[in-house]
Amino acid sequence: MNNQQSTIKNQTSTRGFTLIEVLIATILVGLSIAALVAANGSFTMANGAGADLSTAEFLVEQIRELTTLLPVVDPQSGTTTFGPEEATLAGYDDLDDFNGATFSPPINANKATLPAFDAFSQEVTVQNVNRTNLEQVDDTHTSPFVQISVRIFQNGREVTSASWVRARY
Repeated sequence: MNNQQSTIKNQTSTRGFTLIEVLIATILVGLSIAALVAANGSFTMANGAGADLSTAEFLVEQIRELTTLLPVVDPQSGTTTFGPEEATLAGYDDLDDFNGATFSPPINANKATLPAFDAFSQEVTVQNVNRTNLEQVDDTHTSPFVQISVRIFQNGREVTSASWVRARY
């Protein structure tokens, strides 16, 4: 009979979890959930930065499309004065008019403002570059090449920039 009681005691003591086992399991589950929440936050921030960069690249391409077909010098007067001849965007009829221009909210390839992107701005610079070294600025305005540079800002912080070279025609 004594043997029977010890068998019953052994069976009842091995049936459940101890308090320490439950506590360790709870801590492990809590740490896992905390790690998942932190990873989700990091992924959300990376996704937001990617979306901002994608928008900035879109705005660079709008300026590139706008300036692709414009002549480098004024078509009416033939002047090479950099900067706009007229104060309104509608009067920007050549590439040198865009030198020093900042558009906030940004504009599209049709010169229409994009109010949905009002946190962004476009800054355009147009410079003559040396015919033998396209990275060197030519202040004599005799070079047949110009460099267009566009910088995109979001709330005053630069997101991206791009430059390309065009020949006069």
